[in-house]
Amino acid sequence: MTGTATVVGAGIGGLATAIGLRRAGWSVTVLERRTELERYGAAFGIHPTAQSALDRLGVGDALREHAVPYRDAHIRTPDGTSMARLPLERIERKAGRPELLVSRPYLLDALLAGLDAFGDAPVKLGERVTDVDALAAGQDLVIGADGIRSAVRTARFGDRSGPREVGTVAWIGIADIESPVHGETWGSGRFFGLTPVEPGRTNWYATAPEATTADELRGLFAGWHDPIPRILAATDPATWIRYEMRHLHPALPSFVSAEASGQVALVGDAAHAMTPNLGQGACTAILDADALTRALTAAPPGPAGIAGALRAYDRERRRSAQRTAFASRTLHRFMSTERTRLRDAAVRLLPG
Repeated sequence: MTGTATVVGAGIGGLATAIGLRRAGWSVTVLERRTELERYGAAFGIHPTAQSALDRLGVGDALREHAVPYRDAHIRTPDGTSMARLPLERIERKAGRPELLVSRPYLLDALLAGLDAFGDAPVKLGERVTDVDALAAGQDLVIGADGIRSAVRTARFGDRSGPREVGTVAWIGIADIESPVHGETWGSGRFFGLTPVEPGRTNWYATAPEATTADELRGLFAGWHDPIPRILAATDPATWIRYEMRHLHPALPSFVSAEASGQVALVGDAAHAMTPNLGQGACTAILDADALTRALTAAPPGPAGIAGALRAYDRERRRSAQRTAFASRTLHRFMSTERTRLRDAAVRLLPG
């Protein structure tokens, strides 16, 4: 079926959904409250399932032009001792392709190019949505892809579910040197991650207690194994990005709403914002977009067909995404514990 849709939010999930709907023949408009898209350079991990979804959206090749494979990564102690390997080889053997890492600007560019190819699915910047019911009344469907503080979610589901802080601050950056090791190093109450992002550069992320400042961050990791201190020294603190780690809580009872004033679906962080510990935020948003557009493409025409497609989307994605969010939050607590002996002993039991 085809119809008219407005996507609220021009992040990964919103752009992917707009492409999917446009490929299905829908008329689509994307509204973004910011006056320009966020283009900071953090790396996204793209699981093979999300890569397949991007292939179906027609942007997989553009992604791979700038992505690098993620292999041979370990969980280490602060002195550099390897406790376990991340299961990247198992993922590659099972899927027949590796996990990929791509800089956020490259993924955004691939999605924007995929949308621009249609020529008539504009992204309107500086558009703040304040009346979701009025917007929905003039469309066959509104997609809330407007992040953890989603106005679309609040309008349809109230404010019972909302951002919840976990008491930890995350810092991310990209150093202009290439790390000889990748993976995560877990200490007491804090951890540090290193991943490739493109030749000659390293994506890093660190967590620390909430009150930690940029000036204090280097000191927190000064005695950790090489190249962590070098990576921090090689990155200008003015380029570091700090954010308080949050997740959406409690879990929503549904990702969709079919009311007389119009039909609404949520994707990405608007539906299931999670802590970044599993590196699945971008992947789940892409999988949401793929599932929603597949369900709508297969639906019969008319409001009843859309309502049925939304129910099918909710069945496919809600429990899966919420399980991933719960697992990520649980992993955060496990990684951040100060009871390191018990945690490290458990990690060493993981299969190699």
